[in-house]
Amino acid sequence: MQTTLSPEARALPRAAEAERILRSCVHCGFCNATCPTYQLLGDELDGPRGRIYQIKQVLEGAPATIETQQHLDRCLSCRNCETTCPSGVDYHNLLDIGRAVLDQALPRPLGQRLLRTALRSLTANPSLFKALINSGSRLRPLLPHAVQDKLPRQLPQTKARPAPRHARRVLLLEGCVQPGLSPNTNAATARVLDRLGISVQPVSEAGCCGAVDYHLDAQHAGLQRARRNIDAWWPQLQQGCEAIVQTASGCGAFIKDYQQLLANDPAYAAKAQQVSALARDLVEVLRDEPVEQLQARSGQRLAFHCPCTLQHAQKLGGEVERLLERLGFNLTAVPDSHLCCGSAGTYSLTQPTLARQLRDDKLRALESGQPDVIATANIGCQTHLDGAGRTPVRHWIEVLEAALP
Repeated sequence: MQTTLSPEARALPRAAEAERILRSCVHCGFCNATCPTYQLLGDELDGPRGRIYQIKQVLEGAPATIETQQHLDRCLSCRNCETTCPSGVDYHNLLDIGRAVLDQALPRPLGQRLLRTALRSLTANPSLFKALINSGSRLRPLLPHAVQDKLPRQLPQTKARPAPRHARRVLLLEGCVQPGLSPNTNAATARVLDRLGISVQPVSEAGCCGAVDYHLDAQHAGLQRARRNIDAWWPQLQQGCEAIVQTASGCGAFIKDYQQLLANDPAYAAKAQQVSALARDLVEVLRDEPVEQLQARSGQRLAFHCPCTLQHAQKLGGEVERLLERLGFNLTAVPDSHLCCGSAGTYSLTQPTLARQLRDDKLRALESGQPDVIATANIGCQTHLDGAGRTPVRHWIEVLEAALP
């Protein structure tokens, strides 16, 4: 589409990128066919095409409005539209640019600011978050149902990890909320990799990937977290660690974007490019290993929920399913598996009504094959789906490890 950015927009650091993305859109509307919020609300302005047009208007000088901000807020950033788009529109980066412009022009109401600040602060402190989760789990009956839905059904337990002992070594992103909500996920990962001759090298200095800050009005803080992680991982990468493994696909998608997000930072551009190149979702590691030697055995019926960040952002849709089938798992069919479950990072907290609707739709699809357990690859999806209190939801690596002799 034709675009004429305003003088103010042309002064933005990402002006050229925004103009390139806008001009790549041919306004065909194929994106709306797979947009979860458009399907729920039926409003053109709550679909990708409408949001692109609203961002275009603001960048061309139209006033920033609360209504436009709300339409952008309701986007899940699931990137399903990017998978569908025949023109290859880089929608999620345009959305980040548009949101930053609107957030600069329109200070949010006090309640929203407090919620977003609290979410960023909690994720920045895994120890505090874990303590709150443990306290909340013990006081569950006294808490509102909306809070109970966000807590694990049982106090999370974990077993010891093996000490590094193999020549092959990888780094593992511990994450910010996963140690509190599902600490056995990373521990199970270390144990399974150890069986395959790969050791997990601990790096305590690495923290949150930065995605929560970046997507909650604090892009600068998110990039600072990215830089700190690069600094923490760099010495181990120089000493031969072969990959940076993520068990949460949302974190993995963001780390793989470090190279683009820091492309204009002369001190970090080259390092960010190497870090992104070495970032691996766990399935990317295991699919290339002789996993058959693990001799997994399971009689459970399993439904796999493929998170949006795995299938649309990382383009790894179907990989976990193929790996589990190699190991003999009985997977049930999942209709509309491309649609978002409504978790979307902190979306289930900032847009709870829409998130619950999407969760209910997703659970109906996942449970249609009457599985014994639902597996997924992202802690946010796991917590959101399991919060309904229906079929148990676990990370797929825990399901795999439980099936090992």
